[in-house]
Amino acid sequence: MAEARLAAGVWVSAYLTRLGLANIPAYVIAHGDDTAGAIMVKCARLDGTAQLYAREWDMDSDERPWTLTADLPEAQIDQAIRRQRGFDPDLWVIEIESRDGRTLLDEAGLG
Repeated sequence: MAEARLAAGVWVSAYLTRLGLANIPAYVIAHGDDTAGAIMVKCARLDGTAQLYAREWDMDSDERPWTLTADLPEAQIDQAIRRQRGFDPDLWVIEIESRDGRTLLDEAGLG
């Protein structure tokens, strides 16, 4: 049976709250579809580099874990986001500012 999914807007709101409680600045830089939009998370490390995360289906485990899809200069990450938004206007993009790369995506409670 398919796993139950939160509406994207609800997940984003909860994620921003968790980041705020951890004193990690975060911003919605692209507002996608509130119900079923995909979500990407950009983590700007404030040194000119950034990481990009997305949820991707893992056929082996039948789960959708957060996966690091790119770790590049920030300008290249921004270009990748623009390209993806060109294909998917329903895409949400959250930007985090974290020198140590902490995103909370690997911590319990963000399934």
